[in-house]
Amino acid sequence: MSGDQAYDELGARLKEFEGRPAAVAGVGKDPVNTAMIRHWCEALGDTNPAYTGPDAVAPPTMLQAWTMGGLTGHRGRTGAYDELLGLLDASGCTSVVATDCEQEYLRPLRPGDEVTFHTVIEEVSARKTTRLGTGYFVTTRMEVRVDGEPVGTHRFRVLKYAPAPRAPRTPRPRPVVNRDNAGFWRGVAEHRLLIQRCTACGTLRHPWLPGCNSCGGPDWDTVEASGEGTVHSYVVMHHPPFPAFDPPYAVALIELAEGVRMVSNVVGVPYDKVRIGLPVRLVFRRYDEELTLPVFEAVDR
Repeated sequence: MSGDQAYDELGARLKEFEGRPAAVAGVGKDPVNTAMIRHWCEALGDTNPAYTGPDAVAPPTMLQAWTMGGLTGHRGRTGAYDELLGLLDASGCTSVVATDCEQEYLRPLRPGDEVTFHTVIEEVSARKTTRLGTGYFVTTRMEVRVDGEPVGTHRFRVLKYAPAPRAPRTPRPRPVVNRDNAGFWRGVAEHRLLIQRCTACGTLRHPWLPGCNSCGGPDWDTVEASGEGTVHSYVVMHHPPFPAFDPPYAVALIELAEGVRMVSNVVGVPYDKVRIGLPVRLVFRRYDEELTLPVFEAVDR
């Protein structure tokens, strides 16, 4: 049997669960109460006066909070939902991610209300292929009541899927090494940052060049940088994304203590904390078995 046939057969079996109850006569573990309302509002920074005082109501978006079973679950839960998830697990759809929810509010909940609920498996989608992997969207619908009166509806949708195989990580691009800059990269291999120095006028230069910009002299030697520097300018890369990099990240023009500038990454500090004038220090970071690059880490001063 091909993989597509197996998935089609699984999809047909999953569809049979639509309309079956996932929880019957469920009861909220706690009545609606001011303590939970207060914690919710503090966590979300919601200062609406409707949620405090003697006539307080619960924030409508707390609807699900009053029905959650915690680590021990609810006594009213049926085996249908567990059976459904078990079939998906057995087929290789072992991962799950919540995708969205929809809520409808029919009346405000007030401290002292005791909620009951009934949950049904509303829909199982056809097989879907997403960036995460291939699987099925499963939607449940919960009807919430107080004293038999409907107060709200909560739909919750998850994707149960078989994780897509991860593509091998793209290696970082390799530097272009030529006869003009080979000495610089030999220094990097030895964890030394070498700066060219014109032997005629003593001017330091970076990047490496075949001749001096100041006097035109062709002869040069090198000095080893101390590694101390500051951020002269920077950009934060968000887009376009490159496979070998994880945006956002900071790319900076570093002014070395010796007076020359070079482009590199700033590490050891969040990208949004990089600032002009930030003191940095040279480190050599190994990215794979073949590539080591000079980068700069932020220095606390």
